[in-house]
Amino acid sequence: MVETFVDRMLIDPFVNMGYLLLFGINLVYGHVAARGEPNPLEEPSWNMTVTARTGVLVGTVAGVVTSAFVLMVDSFNFVEFFPNLRPAMVDVMTFDLELVPGIIALVVFSAVGAGVGGAVLGLSQATRLRLARAALWILGLALFQVVVTDILDFAPAIGRFLYASGGGLEWYIALAVGVVVFFLSGRSTGRSQAFITRVRDSDSRSNLRRSMIALAAVVIIVLPMLLGGILNELLINVLLYVLMGLGLNIVVGYAGLLDLGYVAFFAVGAYGTAVLTSPLSPTFAPEMSWWIALPVVIIMATIAGLMVGTPVIRMRGDYLAIVTLGFGEIVRLLLLSDWLTPYFGGAQGIRRIPGIPIPGLGEVGGTDPQLFIYITAAFAGLAAYISYRAQNSRVGRAWAAMREDEDVAETIGVNTVQSKLLAFITGAIVASFAGALFSAKVGVVFTNSFDVVVSIIILVVVIVGGMGSIPGVIAGAFVLIGILGGPKSPGLLAEFGEYKLLIYGAILIYMMLRRPEGLIPSVRRSRELHGEELTQDAWLDKSGDFETEQQTQGAT
Repeated sequence: MVETFVDRMLIDPFVNMGYLLLFGINLVYGHVAARGEPNPLEEPSWNMTVTARTGVLVGTVAGVVTSAFVLMVDSFNFVEFFPNLRPAMVDVMTFDLELVPGIIALVVFSAVGAGVGGAVLGLSQATRLRLARAALWILGLALFQVVVTDILDFAPAIGRFLYASGGGLEWYIALAVGVVVFFLSGRSTGRSQAFITRVRDSDSRSNLRRSMIALAAVVIIVLPMLLGGILNELLINVLLYVLMGLGLNIVVGYAGLLDLGYVAFFAVGAYGTAVLTSPLSPTFAPEMSWWIALPVVIIMATIAGLMVGTPVIRMRGDYLAIVTLGFGEIVRLLLLSDWLTPYFGGAQGIRRIPGIPIPGLGEVGGTDPQLFIYITAAFAGLAAYISYRAQNSRVGRAWAAMREDEDVAETIGVNTVQSKLLAFITGAIVASFAGALFSAKVGVVFTNSFDVVVSIIILVVVIVGGMGSIPGVIAGAFVLIGILGGPKSPGLLAEFGEYKLLIYGAILIYMMLRRPEGLIPSVRRSRELHGEELTQDAWLDKSGDFETEQQTQGAT
């Protein structure tokens, strides 16, 4: 990664992404190690020397280990087995110096970086928070240079003032932004906390919800006008994953049914629209309008949902996941098979799929990203409304009971068969919306757009955002798909395209360990998870008050 990202300048001319990754990890190591130092006075700034010394020690060890790796790569030829371990990587790791001076510099920089991470822990919590905000602002402006310059397209002189010609934020702009954010964040912290407290204690949350929906609508209307074609294309991809995430959220988040073949419903919507609208459909080409074909596609998705839901009515957990995974692969392989090639085109796919006809505007497709955003956003809003109404309905309460304990749900009278089928059908219909929009946007459909990886990415979006949370799914799609990109499409950080699945896995592990409820969790789901954690901790703590209380109750 260091060699890959070393040419990506962040702050000209000092900081590039490769070295930031290398020494940023050391900074985190130093900070984490210093947190383990005992604090007898229980004060945040009790002894900066101790925390800095711990960080320097950890950084030195990390630098020595990294240097040993560099020496090993320089001494032996690993290119036949590991193509990325080239001499160019050694030059980057040693800062284009001779081997010995470069290794000394590597150890010194590692120690300094980790020492800074440890020394920061000696500052007060308020100061650390202000430093973190300043660093995040600088990093955000540097990483998302494409977005900033695209929005400032009406005033390119401002963009040239902020960023260097070769890329990267000008060092004096970075310094100015850091100083301004550092001092302003101290004043805004108290106000933001007061606002959050006031919102939590407020009885008019419905008014706040309406205000947030109105604000989101305004942003969706105005933002495409400010962005260029590339970013509008990216926004369409994000909204498509929002749509699919909302559908999967009904199945996984509301009903608790782990579906790993959700991409099959997406394929049903895309291929159904292609067959009904394209003049090049191999056997059956009625050339319907997109709006007329959509109800037919919904019926097809309903049948597909019944086909998946019926065999898995009595299955749970891992068995359910395996069966749905198999269904997704069956659909993809059938579309590729010689048996169905005369109907769906096989590996050649279906081409010349028309766009969405809009009165007065003609056919809107991928060549009109700004208009297509509005159509996709409207369907995403419809899916969010369906999810919200279903969550608070009798069916939604049945899904919640079934998710928490299916046996108890059956005991209290919940028709679990009907509830499961409704969850699969509703999720399939929402996914068919995304498939119909996708085919109209791209103009062609091929089977490689419906790999199992797509199902996994949609599931990751739901988990990271927050299962059972509509705002969480939207946030998860914007964070993962918008920044890193989807399986077949780049994100804002196109440099990470080669490593996006690795980063997806790391994010998923972190979320499971540190925040299993997601970025924006639903209240019910958060209570369920934390309630389980408290119960487990109480049982594991053999010397705790919980066991004593149980013994007392037993004696009584």
